[in-house]
Amino acid sequence: MIRPVLRMGDPRLWEKSLPVTDFKGSYLKELLADMRDTMAHLDGAGLAAPQIGVGLRVVIFGVKSNPRYPDVEEVPQTVLINPELTPLGEEMEEGWEGCLSVPGMRGIVPRWRRLRYQGRDENGRPFSREVEGFHARVVQHECDHLDGVLYPMRIRDFTHFGFIEELFPGQALPAED
Repeated sequence: MIRPVLRMGDPRLWEKSLPVTDFKGSYLKELLADMRDTMAHLDGAGLAAPQIGVGLRVVIFGVKSNPRYPDVEEVPQTVLINPELTPLGEEMEEGWEGCLSVPGMRGIVPRWRRLRYQGRDENGRPFSREVEGFHARVVQHECDHLDGVLYPMRIRDFTHFGFIEELFPGQALPAED
């Protein structure tokens, strides 16, 4: 089922999410199905449970061919529950980001270039990956939602934040790094 996505300003988006403790019940499976349907319907690169009003530490992400991200590297379809992120090195990179909860806008956001993420899959099995570039950016963006952080809160220079049609008049949308 496609769920409505909360928009910036809704106080539920500022709350810290709770860990998932039940991996066997039907609630988690139904939540993940709704998140997948919602993300696919909106051509998103990822979605966090808080964005649909569920205060649990659950994110999904993945990019293959996507009209919102025509020039980015592929990111495997992933369910990440109770995530932990560990930067690998000191290198940060800035890149354009958008968000389903901040529709019609883009901003340049600094993120760790390389990181390890670990957590559990939808069956509760632990896993870990080391990633970089766009994949690392997507993971950081989605996991921020679990702590009540939206990407505009990370922007350093607000001259690089605004409505898409104002930032890029008559141009193709830049890839969200």
